[in-house]
Amino acid sequence: MKGIFILLAITASASAGEYAILANGQRIHAERHENDGELVRLITRTGSIEFKACQVTGFEQEEYVPPPPPPPAAPPPVPAVAATRPPTPRELITLAAEKAGLPPEIVHSVAKVESAYRPNAISPKGAVGLMQLMPQTAAALNADPYDPRQNAEAGAEYLAQLLEKYKDDKHQVSKALAAYNAGPGAVDKYNGVPPYRETVNYVNSVLADYNKRTAAKQAKATPGTE
Repeated sequence: MKGIFILLAITASASAGEYAILANGQRIHAERHENDGELVRLITRTGSIEFKACQVTGFEQEEYVPPPPPPPAAPPPVPAVAATRPPTPRELITLAAEKAGLPPEIVHSVAKVESAYRPNAISPKGAVGLMQLMPQTAAALNADPYDPRQNAEAGAEYLAQLLEKYKDDKHQVSKALAAYNAGPGAVDKYNGVPPYRETVNYVNSVLADYNKRTAAKQAKATPGTE
């Protein structure tokens, strides 16, 4: 199948970007794009992403909004008594889970198994950070995977999307976790956890940790239980 590109007239300022429309319905923001034979290269703020031409159905120009005029000069700020410490990786995961509307326990379990809470973790396959996001997944979520906060929030959001995808399935959680590890295509192909050793071990490890965290939370909430 040949890629068909809908080239929109550029009427906005050069500082405006564009959205690439993929065949699967996703919209990815980019500063600009380049055609390279059978490939389309999207230039983003954090790098570039390449897709086959048949995966991109068109582009939409981003409307340029001029920046507001600068505010009047403010008086010098009063020096703080003590600088606020940055959130820890575990705190970032909790905040990201709450923002995505997920139980913090499931996102903590994924982060523990994925990276052991290491913001600078990089896998041999190129997955990055706390939630081990692939660059293409991070780009689709408009996140910088090297920023710990954005990484945590994008990973939690992606997990929430997968849980929503399988919400009517009795194996919702295991399918969502398998899709997080191996991709939704592999889960749909096998209608369940793919028979990949890495994925099976991953799902079992996350579920075991999640069940342990959930049991500890319930025990803590039950009066008279130590």
